Amino acid sequence: MFTGIIQKMSKMILKNNNIIIDNVFENVDLGESIAINGVCLTVEKIENNKLFFSMGEETLSKTNLKYYNYKIVNLERALRVSDFLGGHIVSGHVDGVIKFLNIRKSHNTYWMKFKFPDEKWAIIEKGSISLNGISLTIAKKDLDSFEIQVIDHTYKNTNLKYLKMNDLVNYEIDVIAKYLKNIINQGPK
Repeated sequence: MFTGIIQKMSKMILKNNNIIIDNVFENVDLGESIAINGVCLTVEKIENNKLFFSMGEETLSKTNLKYYNYKIVNLERALRVSDFLGGHIVSGHVDGVIKFLNIRKSHNTYWMKFKFPDEKWAIIEKGSISLNGISLTIAKKDLDSFEIQVIDHTYKNTNLKYLKMNDLVNYEIDVIAKYLKNIINQGPK
């Protein structure tokens, strides 16, 4: 489990469906979970100050990692029981990718617009969403798109600053919304 508060960034190298990043953390253990652009992956090897991860078929088909060779990715270590939950609950189980549409700046705010995901029911104003692993609040929504409001710190310390129009971004719907939707769909027993 993660919080969506990005801790570090690193350039990612992709080789034969394996990810290699610089070890930018202290005391990383084999088998540890690290979210890369919001995707929960397992450290399989540590060598020469590099971390190695494998991507399964689901990860390859549902995420943007296959497009991030030699690009900067967001990183977050898994939440420990004693850690502060500064964002929202993020599982690291990405639901898919959506398109980045545009950005505009107003004073100290970046307004970033994205295409709706397939789960339109989950996009509500003031609701939570994870984009490239970042815990964000949905500020506005239209018929087929929504906007997030990003402060300067988040913009400068995540890979949002590198997005170009039509880039694909990983998204994860709020896990509580998923469970509620499932309960409602099953109805009374």
